[in-house]
Amino acid sequence: MAALPPADTLQPVELADGVEIHLKVAGPAVRSVAWLVDLMIFLAVLVVLLIGMVMLTSALGDKTVQGILLLCLFVMAWFYNVVFEMSKKAATPGQRMMKLKVASVSGAPVRLPQSLIRNLLRVIDFMPGFYLFGLTCCLFTRRFQRLGDLVADTVVVYAEPEKVKVMTHQVNADALPPPVPLSRTEQAALLQFLERAPQWSEERRTELTDLLEPLTGSTGVKGLRQACGIGLWLQKGGQE
Repeated sequence: MAALPPADTLQPVELADGVEIHLKVAGPAVRSVAWLVDLMIFLAVLVVLLIGMVMLTSALGDKTVQGILLLCLFVMAWFYNVVFEMSKKAATPGQRMMKLKVASVSGAPVRLPQSLIRNLLRVIDFMPGFYLFGLTCCLFTRRFQRLGDLVADTVVVYAEPEKVKVMTHQVNADALPPPVPLSRTEQAALLQFLERAPQWSEERRTELTDLLEPLTGSTGVKGLRQACGIGLWLQKGGQE
């Protein structure tokens, strides 16, 4: 039986234009530490508010102070994360301490509706207590997403992921005329492929050139070489 590959938090994401990026997602352990830091900050702010409200009780009255305190508690409980996630760092103080941030699954900055959704659903993730449902959800999803992340299409990633070197086969291609005349649209498609191919993974390149088997007569690396050769020939103005 073949050995399983080691676990890796580096997840590839293919964008709509075929470009592949890598996100280094944060696991439950580091996210739990960030949550504990934010919890301590939340409690510290709450204690300061309580002390301030007690000092104002004689001037404002018990009911007014209680109302202000409940309002502050409501705003902090529901919008603490949202405010920080919409900042430039896209992270709460606890997440910043652990070098994390919240982002869209596509790698783009998180948007306000996404932040609101992922944080409103914390109520469900917290059930039945101490984020048990959210933790279980994280452990059974490839990108360690809790329910709020899945619905909002967000993910918690490392703010400064390591650069990844993708090992690819080297393709040495010589200019090669096509075996049949090509239309202008086909020529433009091949030239565009030749221009954008360095941005794609090896698997994506061969996946596309395999579709050209009727033209190149080959698949895999050989078909890729043939397609690149035809593209080079066209790039030189169709001259050998």
